[in-house]
Amino acid sequence: MTNGSSGIDGAAFLRIIYGTLRVDEGPAKCCRVNQAGQPNVRWTSAREWRILSRVTPQDRIVFVVDDDPGIRQALTDLLSTFDLQVITFGSAAEYIAYPKPDLPACLVLDVELPDANGLDLQSQAGQLHPQIVFITGHGDIPKSVRAIKAGAVDFLTKPLNAPDLVRAIEAAITQDRLARRDRAELAELHRRLSSLTPREREVLPLVVSGLLNKQAAAELGISQITLQIHRGKIMTKMKADSLAELVRMAVRLEIPLGHARQT
Repeated sequence: MTNGSSGIDGAAFLRIIYGTLRVDEGPAKCCRVNQAGQPNVRWTSAREWRILSRVTPQDRIVFVVDDDPGIRQALTDLLSTFDLQVITFGSAAEYIAYPKPDLPACLVLDVELPDANGLDLQSQAGQLHPQIVFITGHGDIPKSVRAIKAGAVDFLTKPLNAPDLVRAIEAAITQDRLARRDRAELAELHRRLSSLTPREREVLPLVVSGLLNKQAAAELGISQITLQIHRGKIMTKMKADSLAELVRMAVRLEIPLGHARQT
């Protein structure tokens, strides 16, 4: 089948994408070669990927959205050699409807799809996508600029270069893993914040604003002893080892610091 956006059939793409790689110096090394068959750039092989990534296929996933089944199969075959779990879709609707596992991921997304524009899908409201690597047969500067500005990891043109694609996917998965960790940490902070009593939630912004105990107590019309009790409970519930750590938590939670310390 011919890919409408790239103008090449799936078999040809498979030959092109694998034709950029040549085994050299045993199974552990791989080189990129030019048309003359001479090595250009030393590159990491699938074996080295497995060693350096230190993860199993179950630890990350790659979603591929492309309307050409030949392209989808070629990418599946290539990425599987790097122990990447690959799930492919022929349309944006299929991808959106698929229940996503809770794993670090990368979305390899064709710009031109039968039912949607990949750039529009990237910015679709209400959709939390993994990090995106765009692929296209008709790349242009405005599209690539728009994609990168919106957060895409890379914008690659067909025929794809296998080392560039895999490097982009590795970077995307790493970024997605970090983003997931950040979201999980923020969710945990919100959980801790929700455990505070209404009075403790009133005390918190005063404490992290730098007010002295007597100033915060006066602000709320309570005694300093009562204020200190609330402050201690806040530190315990928020699991903060110091005031500085509590301030950092408040900043991440976007708690307004409405008071300046008075001398």
